[in-house]
Amino acid sequence: MHPSNVSQDRAARAALAHQPLAERLRPKTLGEVIGQTQLLGPGMPLRLAFESGRPHSCILWGPPGTGKTTIARLMADAFDAQFIAISAVLGGVKDIREAVERATAARDGLEQRRTIVFVDEVHRFNKSQQDAFLPHVESGLFTFVGATTENPSFEVNSALLSRATVYVLEPLGPGDLKQIVALAQAEQALPAIESVAVERLVAYADGDARRLLNTLETLAMAAEQEKVGEITDVWLLRVLGERMRRYDKGGEQFYDTISALHKAVRGSDPDAALYWLVRMLDGGADPRYMARRMVRMASEDIGLADPRALRLALDATEVYERLGSPEGELALAECVVYLAVAPKSNAVYKAYNAARAFIKQDGTRPVPMHLRNAPTKLMKQLDYGKGYRYAHDEADGFAAGETYLPEGMQAPGFYKPVRRGLEIRIAEKLDELRSRNLRAGGGDGAPK
Repeated sequence: MHPSNVSQDRAARAALAHQPLAERLRPKTLGEVIGQTQLLGPGMPLRLAFESGRPHSCILWGPPGTGKTTIARLMADAFDAQFIAISAVLGGVKDIREAVERATAARDGLEQRRTIVFVDEVHRFNKSQQDAFLPHVESGLFTFVGATTENPSFEVNSALLSRATVYVLEPLGPGDLKQIVALAQAEQALPAIESVAVERLVAYADGDARRLLNTLETLAMAAEQEKVGEITDVWLLRVLGERMRRYDKGGEQFYDTISALHKAVRGSDPDAALYWLVRMLDGGADPRYMARRMVRMASEDIGLADPRALRLALDATEVYERLGSPEGELALAECVVYLAVAPKSNAVYKAYNAARAFIKQDGTRPVPMHLRNAPTKLMKQLDYGKGYRYAHDEADGFAAGETYLPEGMQAPGFYKPVRRGLEIRIAEKLDELRSRNLRAGGGDGAPK
């Protein structure tokens, strides 16, 4: 090798050694990407886009450390395109102008190369900055790829959103993160890691590959300084301190705490519910996970006793998505207090489970003729829909004596409203309808 080449090779290796571990392990090919099989697996949307050879504008929406930047770079490689990265946190209209100039030069140059303009944290750009991309996306000057951790429906203006396909990236699973640990051990020359310590690292990463790799890099330096032969759970906690000890997501403490929160809401104790919510947020639990749990509580434990609870839980979720932390957490606190003081009913939850159990053991009963749709002349000749009574044409909008279950099936009585909240009125309404069915000769009186 020529001396100048040797010097260049050493310089390249030295530069690589000084890169963060996350950058050194960034996938170089699509096959090296860990996770996101719902997008990159065989026959999946992004894989097909790569294989088509035709780039298209898109928005990659997902939590931190899930591969948004990596996918954008691989896209540029796959299409042999010039890659221009813009940070919406640090950049502005000047950077957009420069990107347009570079894309024009690449298009009009001898090689006539395509350009992919990647905008990280695109939700940080205001409307006018986002609008600046539109004419160039429409003209095909460059392919726009945006990355965001926020819901693009709220943060990306509709004009740009309509011109881009949205791909949703998911947090990496425990198996994916363990693969990354193994790769990092080989790259960083980490000592062996105790299985319990691996589980804690995976839980702490919470689906974020970058967080995991940065943590492993810290451990590698500490292990080298202390001449540690094995990374144990005890040593891990000592080195990383209180932040990892308190953040026990995925472990027994995490699930015990979420169980306590759920039971406090079910037990109508607003103080206890607020206490456990704040305990979890303070310990590092993802507020979006907490919001999802509250939506479940509203469905499972409150139900139709107070239907507003479900809407409030969904509203709190949207508020958090718009505001983020810490402002959005107040909406979660408001929601958990409301859920705790709301009347409780699991009647719909029980009815749904009873219906599922019945369907699993029952045969496939045909739909009665009078309930079938009859969009064609032939179907009408075959008596589809014959004898159906249109409820809106009946007194009080109720066809007394009509049946809606398969022939020969007795009313199963899945739904039994409790005598709390709105379900008191629902129960009264159902009792009235049953009485009208009986008077009309509807058997046991249950609406069928």
